Amino acid sequence: MNPNLGRFGNRIRELRLAAGLSQEELAHRCGLHRTYIGGIERGERNVGLINVFAIAAVLGESMETLFREASQSKSTVPLTAARRRRPHE
Repeated sequence: MNPNLGRFGNRIRELRLAAGLSQEELAHRCGLHRTYIGGIERGERNVGLINVFAIAAVLGESMETLFREASQSKSTVPLTAARRRRPHE
């Protein structure tokens, strides 16, 4: 995993959880697929600029804040088994 993608993904996860949104709800509001959001949060996706704008808008963050905070973050948010489970499981 590219460390920059990982930091960005962690930042998206932090903001999504702070907003009380599931991956599915964030994806729906952005017009994206839930698995795409999951890939972003795991640092597996190199996100297109249009999608970054959509995610920032739904999370209520400016692009500047989103990238500044992601680039300054050194920590990673562990993905626990509880977070991996889907609501219907």
